Amino acid sequence: MVSVGRHALVLRKHKGCDLRDQPTARENQTNNQGVRKRTMGRKSSKKHAGVNVDHNVESASGGNADDNIRPRKDKTTTPVPQTSFLRQQIDPETAKYFAEIANVIEGTEIDPEERSVICGNALEETRGKEAELATDYIISHTLQTLLEGCSLDHLCSFLQSCAKNFSHIAADRSGSHVVETALKSLSFHLQDNENHSLIEQALTKICKAIVVNPVDIMCNCHGSHVLRSLLCLFKGVPLEDFHSTKSSVGLAERLNLKAPHAKDHGPPKSQQIFPNLLKIFVSELLNAASKDISTLQVNQFSSLVLQTALKVLAGNEQELLYLIRVLLGISTESANAGNLLEGKTIRNILRLVEETAYSHLMEAILEFAPETLYNELLMEVFRKSLFRMSTHHCANFVVQALASHAKSPDHMGLIWEELGTKFHDLFEMGKTGVVASVLAATQRLHSHEHECCQAIAAAVCTGDEFPKCIVPRILFLENFFCSRDKSNWNWPHGTKIHVVGSLILQSIFRLPSELIQIYVTSITSLEEHQVLEASKDSSGSRVIESFLNSNISAKQKRKLVAKLRGHFGELSVHPFGSFTVEKCFTASNLNLRETIVSEMLPLQAELSKTKQGPYLLRKLDIDGFARQPEQWKSRQASQQSALKEFYATFGPTETKSNESVRKPFKKESFLADTVSKSKPGKLKDIRKEIETTLASAKTSNTPFLAHQGSKKMKRSKDEKKRHRKDGDSESQRKKMKV
Repeated sequence: MVSVGRHALVLRKHKGCDLRDQPTARENQTNNQGVRKRTMGRKSSKKHAGVNVDHNVESASGGNADDNIRPRKDKTTTPVPQTSFLRQQIDPETAKYFAEIANVIEGTEIDPEERSVICGNALEETRGKEAELATDYIISHTLQTLLEGCSLDHLCSFLQSCAKNFSHIAADRSGSHVVETALKSLSFHLQDNENHSLIEQALTKICKAIVVNPVDIMCNCHGSHVLRSLLCLFKGVPLEDFHSTKSSVGLAERLNLKAPHAKDHGPPKSQQIFPNLLKIFVSELLNAASKDISTLQVNQFSSLVLQTALKVLAGNEQELLYLIRVLLGISTESANAGNLLEGKTIRNILRLVEETAYSHLMEAILEFAPETLYNELLMEVFRKSLFRMSTHHCANFVVQALASHAKSPDHMGLIWEELGTKFHDLFEMGKTGVVASVLAATQRLHSHEHECCQAIAAAVCTGDEFPKCIVPRILFLENFFCSRDKSNWNWPHGTKIHVVGSLILQSIFRLPSELIQIYVTSITSLEEHQVLEASKDSSGSRVIESFLNSNISAKQKRKLVAKLRGHFGELSVHPFGSFTVEKCFTASNLNLRETIVSEMLPLQAELSKTKQGPYLLRKLDIDGFARQPEQWKSRQASQQSALKEFYATFGPTETKSNESVRKPFKKESFLADTVSKSKPGKLKDIRKEIETTLASAKTSNTPFLAHQGSKKMKRSKDEKKRHRKDGDSESQRKKMKV
C-alpha cells in the first residue's frame, strides 16, 4: 500500500530520489517550469481563445485566401465588467508539497496503480484551496498532471469542490487549463455506463454554479473555451471536434469540394450521454443571460459559445428553435403571439450582421435553422438587401451562408434575382467568395447553373477577347481587377494564382460539359508556358487536374496535355506538378502515355527521393517500361481492353436525350470519351480493381489479356443461361400438367 499525503510524502524515498534534499517550490520554479511545460504540452498561442468559421484556406486550395475567406478579427468586442475575485496567497508549506509531488510524478516512471493513488491523495490536499492552486501558474501544471492520473472518484470530487469558485477558475489563464484537463479526463470515463451517474452529479453541480452569473464566463477568452468543452462533453462529442475543426473543411463543404457534414454533430440520439442535462443547461444559461443578450450577440467569445450551443443542439428541434429565437432577439411575447419577425427585429438583425461576432453567429443559425425558419429569414429579413450585404466586409459572409444552405431551387431563384447581374461589381470589390458560394449553390441545387457560368464569364471577359481570356483572368482575379488598363492585361508571370479564382474554376469543371464549352475553349487556348506555370502552382495545378477529371471529351483533354510535352520530367519531380502528371497520364492515349514515361525515365533516381515520386514510379510502371518497352505497351493496351469490358458491363447507359445509342468506342481514347459521359467517381472502384489485377501482371513476361480478367463475368453469363434453361424446362412441365 502506498500512503502519500502532505506528511507522508516527505518521509518517502522513490527509486533513490530523496525528496528531503529537493529545493522548495519557489527555489525550483525556474528549473521545473520548462519541464512542466513540455510535460503538459500547454502552448502560449491564442488558438484556444476561439475558432473562427472562416480561417485561412491554404490547405484547401494551396494558397492564401482573399478577404472573403480570411479570418475576421473582432475589433469591436464589447467589454464586460468582471466580478472581482481576491486570490489568497499560497502558504510556503503547500507550495513545497506540490513541488515535491511534481518531482515524484513527473521525474520518474511509476506503476499506474501507484500513480493513481499518489494523484488521488495529492488532490485531497487541494480541498478548500482549489481556486488558489488552480490559478497559480506553476502549481496549475502539477494539478493537470494529477487530474490526468487520478481515479474517477477523485476527479469528480475535485470538480465538485471547484463548483463554488468555478467561474473564477475557468476565467483564469492557468485555471482554465486545469478545468479543461478535468473535463477531458472525464470524457475518457464515459465509455463505462456505470460511471455516468457519478459524472452527471459532478457536472450538474458545476452547471448550477455557472448559471448564477454566466455572462462573465461567456465573455471571457478562457472561460469561453471552457464552456465550449463542457457543451461538447454533454453531447458526448469528442472535445476536439469543434475546437480544432479546420476552416478549410467548412469552406470545402460550402464550395461542394467535400460532402456536407451531418446536421447532428454527435452520435445518434440513443447514444447521447447527457441529453437532458444539455437541454436544461442551455435553457438556464439563456434565461440567466437574457438581460445581457444584446451584449452576448456582439461579443467575440460569447458568440463562440453560442455557435457551439447551436451545433450540439442540432437534432433537438424544439430547443434549437428556442435558442435561435433568443439569438435573433425575438421576445417570448412575440413568439407566443406568432409574430416572430417584426419590423424592429428585422432592422436590428440587418444591423447586427455587420458586426463581426454576430455575423459568425448568423452563419451558424442559417446552417442549423429548419427550412421554415430559413425561408422566413430569407424572405422577410435578407431579401432585397443581399447585394448591399455582399459589399460589407462582415455581412458578405452571411450572404455566402445563405447561398450555401439554400434549401430549394426557389431559394436559389431569389438569391440569383439579386446577385446574378452583380458578379462584375463583386469581383471589383474583392468579394469573390460570394460569387463562389452562389456558383456552388447553383450546382448543388441544379438551378441556374448555365446562367451562373455565363454571368461569371461575362464579368471578366467581353468583346473580341471572349472566350479566350476567361480562364486566365479568373486564375488571376485580384491582379486583373486591380489593373488600370484591363484591355491590355496579360498573364502576369511569377504571380501566385488566386485561391478563390482557382476554386471557382474547379467548381465549373464539375458541371456537365455542354454548359461550360466556353471555359473548355479558353483553357485549351492557353499557351504552353501558361499551362506549365499553372501546373507548378498550388492552386493552378488543381484547376488543371479538375479539367482532366471532368466529363469533357478525351480529345479536348489531350489537347491540353499535349501542351506539356517536353516538360513531364520536370513536372514529375515538382511537389505540385507531380499530381498533374498523374492526371495527364490517366487522360492520355497510348502515344502520349509513352511520351510521358519516356520523359520521366532519366529522372528515376531523383523521383525516388521525392514525396510523390515512388507512387508515380509504381503507378506508371517506369521500371517496366525501361526493361521491356513492348510488353509495357501491351499491358497498357490490355488495360484499355479490360476497362472497356468493365464499363460495358457495369457502366451507366447514355443519358443524353438526343442520343439514344451509345457512341462507338475509339481505340486511342483509353475510355476517356466514354467515361467522361458519366460521373467520374462511379468508376474509381472499377479502375482500382483493374489496376490491382494488372499489378500482378507487371512482373510477368506474358501480357495481361482482357479475357483473363473477365472470368467472373463469363461465369455469371453462364449461370444466367442455366437459369433461363431451368426456367424454360419448368414452364414446359407446368404446361404438360395442364
